[in-house]
Amino acid sequence: MNRGLYTSAIGMMTQMNNMDVITNNIANVDNTGFKKDTTVVQSFSEELMKRLNDPAQSLVKRDNNIGTVSLGNFVTEVSTDFGVGSIEKTEGTYDLAINGDGFFVIESRDKNGNVTEKYTRDGSFTLNANKELMTKEGNYVLGENGRIVIPDGKVTISENGYIYSNGEFVDRLKLVDFENKETLRKYGDNLYNKIDETVTKPFTGSIMQQYIETSNVNVVDEMVKMINVSRVYELNQKMIQTQDTVLGKAVNDIARK
Repeated sequence: MNRGLYTSAIGMMTQMNNMDVITNNIANVDNTGFKKDTTVVQSFSEELMKRLNDPAQSLVKRDNNIGTVSLGNFVTEVSTDFGVGSIEKTEGTYDLAINGDGFFVIESRDKNGNVTEKYTRDGSFTLNANKELMTKEGNYVLGENGRIVIPDGKVTISENGYIYSNGEFVDRLKLVDFENKETLRKYGDNLYNKIDETVTKPFTGSIMQQYIETSNVNVVDEMVKMINVSRVYELNQKMIQTQDTVLGKAVNDIARK
């Protein structure tokens, strides 16, 4: 493939990946506790260009190296920005926000029925018919004694995550934090999954009852990024069209002559 066409095609693919991330961020701007994603872009290794079949080489001995050139950039990974969103008052009894670092621990069940622990910053919880504390998506919120069942009464939740109903202790929220949050992987339902390299550490934040943490997506910033990505995509598209036209003329006109 023509080097210019190849580079422009790679550029278009990179911008498509960037656009996917940006649109997902914007789509989740109202999702409680959502953390925006960013793309990590890296350049291809530079390649050495040489002169081939140069008639001048037979007359004057010279270096046939032209120089090095990069074939463009590509997205190596999508990373999550764990910056804290703003805290908003809701008055909801089971709306909880984490002030500082840390995550709620959630019981999740995969498509094969396997039960595993997942993690979230989304503290907009509710009770099901059995008085069990759950996420909006239907996953169980875990306490230190397992699933949390809250009896009828006035419910208060302390900064340390202790749950009381009419002054009687119920359970304590299971809360964790991680040394290397960058190893967490988004799982769906605003949950995160850890991998073998993830290192846990004690929770040091505090719980705020009747508050939620909003997403850390800034719509204005994302829209600016979207405009820039669209412009770069269109530029690469025009470059491909121009090179295709030039190659077409070379094949159909110059070669014919």
